[in-house]
Amino acid sequence: MKKTRLHAAPADHCYAGPEDVACDFCTGRKVKAFKSCLRCLVSYCEKHLQPHYDVAALQKHKLVDPSKKLQESICSRHDEVMKMFCQTDQQCICYLCSMDKHKDHVVVSVAAEREKKQRELELRRQTIQEKIQDRKKDVMELQLEVEAFSGSADKAVEDSEKIFTELICLIQKRRSDMKQQQVRFQQETEVSRVRELQENLEQEIAELKREDAELKKLSDTEVHTQFLHNYPSLSGFSESLRTRPESRSFLCGALKM
Repeated sequence: MKKTRLHAAPADHCYAGPEDVACDFCTGRKVKAFKSCLRCLVSYCEKHLQPHYDVAALQKHKLVDPSKKLQESICSRHDEVMKMFCQTDQQCICYLCSMDKHKDHVVVSVAAEREKKQRELELRRQTIQEKIQDRKKDVMELQLEVEAFSGSADKAVEDSEKIFTELICLIQKRRSDMKQQQVRFQQETEVSRVRELQENLEQEIAELKREDAELKKLSDTEVHTQFLHNYPSLSGFSESLRTRPESRSFLCGALKM
């Protein structure tokens, strides 16, 4: 049954399209690749991948999801697999490069460098998650402040109207109307300022979520060289996480004006 399944003609939906990774061993019409081998630097369909499960020497190879970027693991200078990472120049190199151009540099394996940068990436994601939670908390507190301020303003207007209605005549009633307009204007001004701060915080949350999604995508990359090639610089991240002015203190100062 196993041999029959492996040699059966694939259905049309199994053939590789323009956006798919094709099996490098298929002749004629290519079948979609099932796995890519980081040791062989070749993509295989299920049929041609079977030796990697049956042959003891091939079972030690690293299999990952199909990738079109396997050639990024090949040194353009020596045509060798780049299994080392130069920490001095921050780039992937092959063993010939480590004995030639990079012989006096600090060189480690790509797996070791990936593990190091993976830890850094997880710490960065943790910091982003904490920032997101802090910003959400600020938004909720601002919303409560807005509601409390709006309620106080409405109550102040109602009290003023009641007092002036009971104690004074028409001219004093007109004064009450002016007072009401003044309170309303102040309310609209302060609420507008708080709304603007809320929008800024929500925008920052969205930006943090987008960055977290990009870091998550990078964290899930299985090819070490591709991970290191796409690894973002810490300087850009530091700029995005600089502490902003305390939004709650700003709002409290505005409400006391």
